[in-house]
Amino acid sequence: MKTNDHAVAAGHSVDAVPWQEAFEGLMDRIAGRFARIEPRRRIRHLVLGLLADLPRKNCWTIAEWAGEATPDAMQHLLSRAKWDADAVRDDLRDYVVEHLHDAQAVLVVDETGDVKKGSHTVGVQRQYTGTAGRIENAQVAVYLAYAGRRGHAALDRELYIPRSWTDQPDRCRAAGLDPDTAFATKPELAARMITRFLNSGHQTSWVAGDEVYGGNPTLRAALEDRATGYVLAVARTHEVTPGPGSSARTSWPRSSPSGPGRSCPPEPEPKDTAATTGPTSTCPAPRQATATC
Repeated sequence: MKTNDHAVAAGHSVDAVPWQEAFEGLMDRIAGRFARIEPRRRIRHLVLGLLADLPRKNCWTIAEWAGEATPDAMQHLLSRAKWDADAVRDDLRDYVVEHLHDAQAVLVVDETGDVKKGSHTVGVQRQYTGTAGRIENAQVAVYLAYAGRRGHAALDRELYIPRSWTDQPDRCRAAGLDPDTAFATKPELAARMITRFLNSGHQTSWVAGDEVYGGNPTLRAALEDRATGYVLAVARTHEVTPGPGSSARTSWPRSSPSGPGRSCPPEPEPKDTAATTGPTSTCPAPRQATATC
């Protein structure tokens, strides 16, 4: 294919041979997490299908793309086959850090949702999801990503199980969940993933997140206990308690100075939030400040 569009040309310039070698190396790395050879082979097809240019990606479309007559084997892999998903997650985390290692890397926490029909999908209920931009019948999960100068990639995930599920043990049991599953907020799920990352021996300079996470004092305290910096959005009405010798503000005015050489942007603003940082952090001046540190 020839094109004068340099952006398009760059998008198709990946050398297929090194990419294939790297992919096979990753598959070999997780192979031991599967008890049988059949799911070990099928996970390869599943991942390639997820990376393929398919208009929709589910067990039906990926099975068809892989040349299988029915989605049964793909569904079996995801629902009944014996393999250690958490161990694969740990392998992925180590692989990402190994290849994207950056001493100044940032961990990013955020949630996203999948719109669903019915009431049987684990964790589904009517709730806000950014996928739709409104309240929908959806399943929501919190994700942890690693971002550095060499690239970014997802590291971990935790499914958000609403109280409408955890308060009904029989419903959890019918969906394959432990009937004693306890409710956990999204910041608590984020804290679990960050703790797993740090306990694995990896390091990060910062944790970043939106107001869902910045408004949670327990998460901020946990990061401070680990001497981990953070930049988390908070509501403009959020009160900050200054520490000894600190001159931190206790409010976030829209038009008054918010720090040396900085001011809040004029109306209108894209989002009614500010930002707070951890005590071990330094805050570089942004090009156009939408928050203060």
